[in-house]
Amino acid sequence: MEITIDKNSGYCFGVEFAIQMAEDEMATGEPLYCLGDIVHNSMEVERLAAKGLKIINHDQLKELSNCKVLIRAHGEPPETYQLALDNNIELVDASCPVVLKLQNRVKASFDSIDSKDGQIVIYGQHGHAEVIGLTGQTGDKAIVITGEQDLDTIDFSKPVTLYSQTTKSTQGFYKMKDLIEERIKAAGGTPDESFDYNDSICRQVSNREPQLRKFSKEVDVVVFVSGKKSSNGKALYGVCKQENERSYFVENENEIEESWIRSTDKIGICGATSTPMWLMEQVKSYIQTHAWA
Repeated sequence: MEITIDKNSGYCFGVEFAIQMAEDEMATGEPLYCLGDIVHNSMEVERLAAKGLKIINHDQLKELSNCKVLIRAHGEPPETYQLALDNNIELVDASCPVVLKLQNRVKASFDSIDSKDGQIVIYGQHGHAEVIGLTGQTGDKAIVITGEQDLDTIDFSKPVTLYSQTTKSTQGFYKMKDLIEERIKAAGGTPDESFDYNDSICRQVSNREPQLRKFSKEVDVVVFVSGKKSSNGKALYGVCKQENERSYFVENENEIEESWIRSTDKIGICGATSTPMWLMEQVKSYIQTHAWA
């Protein structure tokens, strides 16, 4: 049995940066709160919680004062910063630079088109932390679309500016872009005049799609390791499944089923941008020491 871990899988820069900042802050011995799960991977969240990281939600943040709170890579809307200022909370800002740049672009676009009755549309997952931060730049006026069923929320007789959550599928974004152009034409408009689209998907994320397609074809079985909350994980697992029917999604080694693997299989282990390398190594060790071997 041959087992290979995809060398391109594992943390993206933004997630790695946030976790390192959390560990550095906790090393000082001061209490550290984190606004939401620091990463969409329960195994990593549990590891950091054991070191003292306290996960809180936005309601709990309102009750805090005179403490340190970490903002994770997904970023936050402006009201979070104002609340911290009001409550004398020191923010450890681990927002991903790519996300921060996108927030600034969305705000600039909104400020530019709001007076012209234009619409900011964000292709992303409803309720996702990054999307909440992006819509916050528009006073929550941005329209969020996840699929074709959401297009009816857009007024195609008015100007549209489209952005994407940084971790969405490139293929999905361009499908939405094409559908919006079709709707504008159907409404009697001209896309060149009333539609501006911005591919704001992180290239560190989007470049993993072609890499994973190649990796999935080279093995008999794909074991994809990711947190169930990870939007990026769901998208990348879908890529693996398209290329290799014997692709399986697991959160940890305990979810691996014996029927998936044969002793003669070539096995590939990969994961999302929120999957730690130590967890993929743990999955590899489990398979190596199991009866399949």
